[in-house]
Amino acid sequence: MSRPAALVTGASSGIGLSFAHHLARTGHDLILVARREDRLRTLADELADEHGIAVEVIVADLADPDDLDVVEARLTEGEPVDLFVNNAGFAAFGKVGDGDRDDMTDMLLLNVVAFARLADAAVAGMTTHGRGTIINVGSGTLFSKLPGYAGYGATKAFVAYYTRTMQVEAEGSGIRVQLLIPGVTATDFHHVAGHSVDDFPPERVMSPDDLVVASLRALELGEPVCIPALPDIADWDALVAAEAKIGPNASSDRIAARYHG
Repeated sequence: MSRPAALVTGASSGIGLSFAHHLARTGHDLILVARREDRLRTLADELADEHGIAVEVIVADLADPDDLDVVEARLTEGEPVDLFVNNAGFAAFGKVGDGDRDDMTDMLLLNVVAFARLADAAVAGMTTHGRGTIINVGSGTLFSKLPGYAGYGATKAFVAYYTRTMQVEAEGSGIRVQLLIPGVTATDFHHVAGHSVDDFPPERVMSPDDLVVASLRALELGEPVCIPALPDIADWDALVAAEAKIGPNASSDRIAARYHG
């Protein structure tokens, strides 16, 4: 590969597909990862022909340990990956005590285990080369407590905490890490989860292309967290400031005064 290389998981549809198109247009060679081989190879041929780039295909179910090993190895041992979009995931909905536990387990394997292992592999590979960018895709459910979303929202809370700690650890390493927090996005994610994007008011639904534009622009602006629909990044800064105020008081040798008596 002669151009910067980007590896995108969940590349055959939705947000991953939009990232693939945008990165191809901006001169990246691509490594595309997804389960659906027919769609993935069709996409690879289309992008290679249209943009004259090199496209590598890895057909993988990231919930399968053997397939996950293949992608990890590509991140750590293959040619340098300049940009890693850690996007693959799905939602298993259901109230606690009333959901499908097998579906929940599959979701945890993909949204938490595969996510973390690939993030770890990406950092290891990029550290070897002293550079790289990672985009970890979270979810706006981080800011809400919706009935039926406990499992999915918790997986994305894991993504957020993991990513923000990665950012601290990456300081001075030459590696940039972005936490991307989409809201409702017009993809087949909702259909796969048994819902419909039509259930949401149109003014709350963003196109995946707009989402990707915001993410890539946030990298240019140096914003570590991209919430594409958030009008003022100061609102995020206020959340971080509130956490900083609470944090020092989370551990002490004595209980708070209000618990006495």
